[in-house]
Amino acid sequence: MSKYEPLWKYLKENYKENYKLSYEEIKNILGFDIDHSFLTYKKEAREYGYEVGRISIKEKTIVFNKI
Repeated sequence: MSKYEPLWKYLKENYKENYKLSYEEIKNILGFDIDHSFLTYKKEAREYGYEVGRISIKEKTIVFNKI
């Protein structure tokens, strides 16, 4: 089980076409801050029907798009 699985399940269970989540919202879902290991794990989102779009370090947000 991936440490990011709660995030992927959150995306899948809420059935939205697109998400723009702040780092803080993601922390609330996961229970920990994301780090640069996220870049390795982001491909897992495809298994749940989403892809990681834009990652904004400046805005501290990540966009997820339904495939």
